[in-house]
Amino acid sequence: MTGPDPAPVPPPVPVPPPVPDAELAAVQAYVRLLRTARAVLADPQRPPSAVPLLSVPMAEADEALRAAGLAGNEAEFLRLVAARSGPSRAE
Repeated sequence: MTGPDPAPVPPPVPVPPPVPDAELAAVQAYVRLLRTARAVLADPQRPPSAVPLLSVPMAEADEALRAAGLAGNEAEFLRLVAARSGPSRAE
């Protein structure tokens, strides 16, 4: 007598390919900028004068994009962002 069939094994979760350090730094700088922008802009009580708080993370993201050779190549950059922060990763 045999037991029930074992449960099917789910397919493996795809792992993004390794990202060069400069590209990873650009993605990380973008995520920091995004989080800072959300924090600054989410509070309707915060005065508009708080918007300059975005200047440092914006400059950091711009420099990281240039260093990675991604300035002006938004399609490739956003592909990298999506690969690094897909649905299985917390933002």
